Amino acid sequence: MVGIVGYGSYIPRNRIKVEAIAKQWGTDAESYRKGLFVEEKSVPGPDQDTITMSVEASLRALQRAEIDPINIGAVYVGSESHPYAVKPSGTTVAEAIGATPDVHCADFEFACKAGSEAMFVALQLVKSNSMDYALGIGADTSQGAPGDALEYTASAGAAAFIMGRENLLASCEYTHSFMTDTPDFWRREHQFYPQHGGRFTGEPAYFKHITNCANIVMEKAALKPGDFDFAVFHQPNGKFPQKVGKMLGFRQEQISQGLLCPRIGNTYSGSSPLGLTAILDVAKPGNLILMVSYGSGAGSDGFIWKVTDRIDTVRDRAPKTWDIINGEKVYLDYGLYSKYRRKIIMNE
Repeated sequence: MVGIVGYGSYIPRNRIKVEAIAKQWGTDAESYRKGLFVEEKSVPGPDQDTITMSVEASLRALQRAEIDPINIGAVYVGSESHPYAVKPSGTTVAEAIGATPDVHCADFEFACKAGSEAMFVALQLVKSNSMDYALGIGADTSQGAPGDALEYTASAGAAAFIMGRENLLASCEYTHSFMTDTPDFWRREHQFYPQHGGRFTGEPAYFKHITNCANIVMEKAALKPGDFDFAVFHQPNGKFPQKVGKMLGFRQEQISQGLLCPRIGNTYSGSSPLGLTAILDVAKPGNLILMVSYGSGAGSDGFIWKVTDRIDTVRDRAPKTWDIINGEKVYLDYGLYSKYRRKIIMNE
């Protein structure tokens, strides 16, 4: 039996509202609010990036795991916004949390599926008895070109999960991955902003992969939507995860706890992992959770988690995700947001 022994989340306190972006481009904020089902999004500060957010989320995971970080055998950071093109994020994270030097590090990329990818590999290494603990992280400071629809949702956040075999707070019952070569979203070398295939990002991309992955992993487990207490899907906007949930047969109350995008935007590699942290913050022993990620290019990772009795003793040891979302916020105007996101480069 393998699963999660500690989890943590981090979301920047900076926010920008949909209205502030729409005002800059002379567009109708209400159409974006309704069309994307998003109100505002998180914005990293000028001194925040994938590494700093990963460190914060990992330290919180350690608080819940109550283990010595030196016992972590692997640190994997999944992101599509690694600060360096050639230099790993994982080594900095590992050293910052005290997991070095006898640790395996790697950075993962698979668009928004990079976080669940890191979680999957961490799980398998522990399951194979290669190590006692492994850390999988999903974190991003995502990009959206000025005036593009992505700018209304591309945000920042991180989720970290320590996988182990003992003192589990959630066991991993089943996994499954579903992949095809579907180029709905991409960013070439030296390009700062990604491009996307517009309406094709829904079908045959997002909905095809999530529904196939979810149905197959539920079939493996001989479970149906009604057997689950919670479900979380990748959240490129607020509408897609609710629509795919209905397509699969899930009720709104099963989805709402992990639906974060309307309040913080699309955290890319942190999206479904952050939703899982919000669910673990309230889940009860015995609850079943379905998690299905999605990454353009394209693929989905599916996980079925079963919550254990230990959840009640560890969840309050670190900040809860919805408490972070509802906590102290600093609202930015478009000018300051552009400066923080380096859309405006100051001469030095």
